[in-house]
This record gives sequence, structure tokens and C-alpha cells, in this order.
Amino acid sequence: MIKVQGPVVLYQDGVHEAARRRRSLRARYAYGLIFFATNLLAWFVRDYGAKLLRGLHHVPVCGAGDSKCFQSGGVLRIFFWVMFATTFGTRKLHEVRNSWHSGCWILKFLVYAVSIIIPFIVPNIFIQLYGEIARMGAGIFLILQLISMSHFISWCNKRWMPDSQSNQCGLFGLFLSTISFIASFAGIAVLYVLYVPNSSCAFNIFTITWTATLVAVMMAVSLHSKVNEGLLSSGIMGLYIVFLCWSALHSEPQTGKCHTRLIFANDGDWATIVSFIIAICAIVMATFSTGIDTRSFQFRNDEDQLEDDVPYSYEIFHIVFAMGAMYFAMLFINWELNHPTRKWSIDVGWVSTWVKIINEWFAASIYVWRLISPVILRKQAANNEELVPRTLIVQCSR
Repeated sequence: MIKVQGPVVLYQDGVHEAARRRRSLRARYAYGLIFFATNLLAWFVRDYGAKLLRGLHHVPVCGAGDSKCFQSGGVLRIFFWVMFATTFGTRKLHEVRNSWHSGCWILKFLVYAVSIIIPFIVPNIFIQLYGEIARMGAGIFLILQLISMSHFISWCNKRWMPDSQSNQCGLFGLFLSTISFIASFAGIAVLYVLYVPNSSCAFNIFTITWTATLVAVMMAVSLHSKVNEGLLSSGIMGLYIVFLCWSALHSEPQTGKCHTRLIFANDGDWATIVSFIIAICAIVMATFSTGIDTRSFQFRNDEDQLEDDVPYSYEIFHIVFAMGAMYFAMLFINWELNHPTRKWSIDVGWVSTWVKIINEWFAASIYVWRLISPVILRKQAANNEELVPRTLIVQCSR
């Protein structure tokens, strides 16, 4: 005998699914706070763990009098990898894994505590191995950030720059484009003032000049008649490129030779502390915005979402946070596993500088390729269409 669900049962199911959906959406902010707290804890263990946790010197990863274990093991976190593994493949709101993702916070707190303790009790070889993997994960995270940034630029361009077939006025988009390019070239001028105090700073001169060249090339390509992308997307990308250039120069070792900024001698100077906290908050916000933008990393975005489907991809969300934790770990130890770092420092060193410079060049190259690839593909398609009639004529003549 077939049971037919009445309207009351269907209504109750809809209410339950709506409640599960709200809990799932709210859980994103809880994970964002966990990510922020995790990085603050990693900083605390890195800078003050050797003094406050002296009893850990008997565990395998920490030798007697060795504080490097607090700088390497203290910043390596695996909690979000556990969440990725336990929520992988979740598609429906009524699944148990959805309840695990959106609730069970006491149990997850215990898992979180265990994930913090593990780096201090496993042999040092595993910490070194995870550190090498974290370098690759941090690089992948930068690529994911670039993909998310590219989708954001495309959204802005479609939102505020109307196409030729619409009657929408694009004054606001033109205003944003103008502001973006003015800010980009003004930022380049400021970089010259801050980081080129004399002509002997050849590396800084080359880096800033090449950044200005990239911004000009992106603007020229976007305005080409065959591309006709407009100025807004290239303006926003130009701002991003200038920001990456500043971040790279800011990560140079503070020798004082090529920096006109004030260098603070004390590790606990208030300006150093404020800049450190601002840097952490900025990277946390960038990670969170990348993590919630799960549709940017899905191969198919045209599928209709049902009422009982999860509102976003849990595995993508957690893997972005996991790789973001790897990226933060590399920033805290300056991409070096076996070298001590200065207190209240983040992402300082030549390795960090080159990582950001390569990221800048890669971002500009990907953006230019995204502009010219449709033109190249259209040209190839046109050539193929011309070859087909010629082939038919030759065959008929035979």
C-alpha cells in the first residue's frame, strides 16, 4: 500500500530543510572565527610557546633548549583537513555529514584540541614532511585566491559595464575604472618613494617598473578593438597587481638600505603590533571570502539546486581553509622550516618576497591570457571554417 504524504508533512519537511540550510550558512562564520583563532594561537605558540610551555621539551619533536619546534610545529594545523575528509561528498541536507558540518561543536572542539596537540607528539620527520606539503598547499591557495579574484572581476565587469546590446548607462563603471587606474599609478608612485630612496636599489626599481609595465599592458590589451573588455576589469586587476607588488617589497628583509619607512627596533612596538594584527585580519578575510566562493571552483555551475541540496560545497569550503592554514603557516615561519623568526613578524624574507613577485607575474599573465584567448580561439575557428569548403572543392574536382 502506497502512502501519500499530505500537505502538512511536506510543509514540515520544508521547514526542517530551511532550518538546516540556515544552520549550514551560519556555520561558515563559525569556521571563520575558528580559523582566525587558530592563527592567533599559532602566533602565540610561535612567539611565546618556548617560555610558557617548557615542559614540552621532552617530547620527540622538541629537543632540550630547542625553540624551533614551537615555530614549526606550533603553526602547522590539520583541523580543516579533518573536516574536509569527514564532509567530502555531502550533497543533501538530511545527511548525517551535514549535521556534523553544521553542529556537534563540542565534539569538534575535542577534535580541534587533538589536532593542536598532535604536532608536538609526533616525530620531527612528520613535521618536516607536512611542512614541505604545506609549501605546495600554500602555493595552491594562492592560485585559488587568483581564481576567486578573477571571478570577482568578471562579476564587477558584468554588473557595472554594460555590453553593446544593452541600453544601460555605464557611468558608474567608468567612474570606478578611472578611480582604479588613478589609484594604481598613484600606488606605483608611492612605491617608488617608499622603496627606492637611492639609485642603488636596482631590485626594487626593476620590480616596481615591471609592475607599472604590466598595468599598462593590461590596460592596452583590454582596450584593443578585438578584445574590447573595457577598463573596469583591467583597472581592478591593476590595483591587485600593485597590491601584490607592495606586499612583495614589504616582505623584504628590513636592512634599511632600500626602505625609507621607519624601522622599529623593538619587537613589541605598538606600530609593529598594529601592522601585524592588520595583516592577520586582512589575510583571514581574504581566506574567508575565497572559502565561501565555492561556485568559482566547481566545474559545473549550471545545475539547478534542489531544496534539499546543501547550499554550498562543504569539501571545497574546508579545503580552501585547510590550504589557507598552510599559507598562514608559511607566512608565520617565512617559508623556512628550520630558521628562527623574529617576534611580531609575519611573511618577512627573500623567499616570501619572491613568492609574491611570482604570484604577481602569474596573475597578470593569466589575466592577459583570459583577454586574448577568445580572440585566438575565434581566429582558429574561422580558419577551420575556411579550410572545410576548400577541402570539399578539391575533392569534387577529383
